[in-house]
Amino acid sequence: MNYDFKILPNSELESIIPLVFELNDGKIEASVLSSRFNEIKNQNYECAIITLKNEIVGITGLWFCTRHYSGKSVEIDHVFIKPQHRNKGLGKLFMRWIQEYCKAKGYESLELNTYVQNHPSHKFYYNEGFKILGYHFLKKI
Repeated sequence: MNYDFKILPNSELESIIPLVFELNDGKIEASVLSSRFNEIKNQNYECAIITLKNEIVGITGLWFCTRHYSGKSVEIDHVFIKPQHRNKGLGKLFMRWIQEYCKAKGYESLELNTYVQNHPSHKFYYNEGFKILGYHFLKKI
């Protein structure tokens, strides 16, 4: 299959809401996601997408920043590939494309968070060369 990888213009972020909704098992209402992505589009954020015949079949957010411990860094966020496109090597191709894209922009490192219970993703990221540096904590205020 001929998958394409590209950056989605921030003006088109609404188009990824159904995939982010599915990623979160519908736990975050689409209207809330819409509001949040409306704010995100004005931040240091880009959305990388995978398309097949002009249909978005995979997404991830890219947050660009400089961190004291890793230099110019990109945080990969909300990675999602539609189930029917998984287990075909697409994730590996997507990560390679993301790495090359970020490197070409002058960034030095990639980082990400993954849910504790998402064991398949842990194995995948280990195999992609990621190392565990710590725990991610969250407190709603």
